[in-house]
Amino acid sequence: MADSVVTDFLTGYLIPAVGAEENRQAVLKYLVEEKGYAKGDLATDVPISVTAAGEAYASTVDVVVRVEGAAIFVVKCAAGSLGSREREAVSAARLLAETPLPLAVVSDGRKATLLDTVTGKSLGEGLGAIPDPDTARSYLSDHPMKPLDDKRREREGLIFRSYDLMNVNRASQD
Repeated sequence: MADSVVTDFLTGYLIPAVGAEENRQAVLKYLVEEKGYAKGDLATDVPISVTAAGEAYASTVDVVVRVEGAAIFVVKCAAGSLGSREREAVSAARLLAETPLPLAVVSDGRKATLLDTVTGKSLGEGLGAIPDPDTARSYLSDHPMKPLDDKRREREGLIFRSYDLMNVNRASQD
């Protein structure tokens, strides 16, 4: 039996339909066609390295959205319950760069939750809650972020790793 594949919305290449890949493709298409992001504003499988319990841990973030070159939010694409992946998305947004990204999104391609990275609280439900580039740009300038201290980064690393290890059917399992 042949492995299932989908056409990557950003590149046009055939890629394995593993895990929540079809959901990610729906999110990418929505961000471009409905929200007005350029394909170049979106990056998939962005490397993330954290320290958890004193050990290095490397993984990837499903989608990172940039506005004028600045990363503004991450998207965790979930195949199941969105609520069970909110904390993972917030941790990824807090850890992806030296300074946390202000927003995180969890989506299955049909529903979404927009989260504030500082508080972890929901800012809105539904795909419509995802900010367009202009709203994201103003949110970024209105919500300057401060780097996390080392202790907080370590705690967030433990949280991210714990959730990330629960992801099944990842395309890049070693």
